[in-house]
Amino acid sequence: MTKMYVIGLDIGTTSVKAVVFDRHGKVIAETEQLNKSFYPAPGFVEQDPEVLVSASVFVLKAVIEQAAISADQIFSVGFSCAMHSLICVDENGHALSRAMIWADGRSSDQAERLLKEQGLSFYEKTGTPIHPMSPLTKMVWMNETDYAPFKKAASFMSIKEYLLFQWFNQRVVDYSMASATGLFNGKTLTWDEEILTFVNVKKSQLSTPVPPTYVMTGLHHIIADYIGISPDLPFVIGAADGQLANLGSGAILPGEVAITAGTSGAVRQWAKHFRASEKHETFCYMFTENTSIIGGPTNNGGIALEWLKKTLNYSGTYDEFTEEAARIKPGADDLLFLPYINGERAPLWNQKARGTFFGLSITHEHAHFVRAVLEGITFNLYQIAEALEQLAGPSEKIYVNGGLARSPIWTQMLADIFGKKVYMSESHHSAAWGAAWTALVALGEANSFQEIKENVPLGEVVEPNMERHAEYQSIYEKYVRLTVDTAKYFSEKEKKSLPTF
Repeated sequence: MTKMYVIGLDIGTTSVKAVVFDRHGKVIAETEQLNKSFYPAPGFVEQDPEVLVSASVFVLKAVIEQAAISADQIFSVGFSCAMHSLICVDENGHALSRAMIWADGRSSDQAERLLKEQGLSFYEKTGTPIHPMSPLTKMVWMNETDYAPFKKAASFMSIKEYLLFQWFNQRVVDYSMASATGLFNGKTLTWDEEILTFVNVKKSQLSTPVPPTYVMTGLHHIIADYIGISPDLPFVIGAADGQLANLGSGAILPGEVAITAGTSGAVRQWAKHFRASEKHETFCYMFTENTSIIGGPTNNGGIALEWLKKTLNYSGTYDEFTEEAARIKPGADDLLFLPYINGERAPLWNQKARGTFFGLSITHEHAHFVRAVLEGITFNLYQIAEALEQLAGPSEKIYVNGGLARSPIWTQMLADIFGKKVYMSESHHSAAWGAAWTALVALGEANSFQEIKENVPLGEVVEPNMERHAEYQSIYEKYVRLTVDTAKYFSEKEKKSLPTF
């Protein structure tokens, strides 16, 4: 039977998704299972790795059945996964701990101290900003708190590595997931011995780094039988969800920027080789031996809008809620919002940052708050993009995906603030398509990563209103001044020096 389909398995923070594509990127079927996060203490955010492995098995079986295809018609399965998770694992490959995910902030104090003591020396080698999101700072916390699973661990894995070990009995990690740990030297593509010594971890406790085209066969027969596929079906390790979202949207040339705006968000651009920012403003995660993704993630995308909707006790839909912003002029009548309600990664890299409404007036109504929050989210993305341009050059085309991309008001706002055309993906499964395309490249069914540009189903193009862009430039100048003026209040050292009354 002719092979016609490829599957992208995307293990995200919110859900595990499996998507069946034809070789041109058309979605044939999709299945999703929501993930549960646990919050055992303030700042702690964990997920159960066993549940995530089971969910991945379930969605693969379900999506093949939904697509009504046979196993013989499938080329391969490619993996995408969220970054920065950390699991302590025993000598038999069983989890000793839940997975600490990127949002876990328990190592905030360690990150702040590490940045002061080590300066940027670690960051300059790894491209991973010093921040509680990274396994590096989580391991420092584990050392300092005598975390029992850490002391007993035979190895340390991300969620993806743990799944691969359960399925294929292989301890491997792709370059991008390794890069996101803060332990991996992006210049040498090896685990950094100095950093490993610092966190009291041996190289033997970490997985073997491999390129994104690494092929695995020999799926555990019980899992293969349950899904209904052959154990010999090739699986391709793929990469992290950020890199694959760029690939899946077609943003892989100089000047092409991908913006993901879901619960959180990110601005990313493809680059050659390893590039770390002198100002510690952006990340640089390797993809292949000579290509990387540089960019900046934000903790505060749609989560800020969700918070506002809940706080205002708005009972309508999200579409109706964002429509309120259309009644208000750009600038929300001088109401500015710093969207740091969940701490912040780029551009501040400060988990202690907090959100701010500035310029409140008695004339402001709830619609002003909606507009201000949407603009604050977008100004933050624009500020990240400005830092990115210092490394990668000016942005020419903007590709967007994620939940907020479904809002016409927000996508127009994005085009107006950036002053660029915004290209929409027909599918919101860019990371899954990137994983699937990587599988096709690995198997020789596609000639190159760049060829995906001919196989990305694009939706509408949003044109910027340049008059509004000029207006937004003036508003953005005020926003930047406000970020600079308030930044000192998010530092413990500065707070102690402030007078009390």
